[in-house]
Amino acid sequence: MTDPRAAAAPVAADRRLLVSYGDYISAQRAVDALSDARFPVEHVTIVGCDLRLEERVTGRVTTLRATLAGLVGGVIVGIFIGLFLGLFTTSTYGVLALVFWGLLWGAIIGALFGFSGHAFLGGSRDFDSRSALVAGRYDVLVAASHLEQARALLQRGGGGGVPPTPPGAPSAAESAGRAAAANPPRTPEEAPGRPAEDSALGARSAQAPSADPRRPES
Repeated sequence: MTDPRAAAAPVAADRRLLVSYGDYISAQRAVDALSDARFPVEHVTIVGCDLRLEERVTGRVTTLRATLAGLVGGVIVGIFIGLFLGLFTTSTYGVLALVFWGLLWGAIIGALFGFSGHAFLGGSRDFDSRSALVAGRYDVLVAASHLEQARALLQRGGGGGVPPTPPGAPSAAESAGRAAAANPPRTPEEAPGRPAEDSALGARSAQAPSADPRRPES
């Protein structure tokens, strides 16, 4: 008897590398080109590889800036609280009063939180930043059964990118280096065919009869 949980487990698809790009936009364009060519894009997967965390500094944070940021955030929260409480009043004056008091107390509390939060750090982080996960490259994977079709459509559409390298195969630079080491440059004296020609000329000169200087020419 088979386990129903094992039968319900999803089977991982055999996906192969179609092409790699240095940015996500190019990978997205490649998939879009396949979609325009009526390719079943449900067999395509974009995988971000070599993930790294990048933190972009947006500016310096001072006590005044932290206090103002807290004040603005408190004002927004206070206005929403005042509007929410105003739903339970019947007079317009009551709604306006609740919104005003919510704005006022929100500004005060927000400014206090912004000031105290920055003072609590003690100057260890006087800058503001935004963090994001960035991939070094984006691989477009296709199911093995549709790999050749996707490759033909992508080449026909002019989709660039880095073609996949077979596992264990040397790169273009390594292949060029090995070829240069196996075939070093030769001098004209070491050119193929020259030793054989020189030997033939030497043999002919040795077989030729030498002229006798004492024999008069007729």
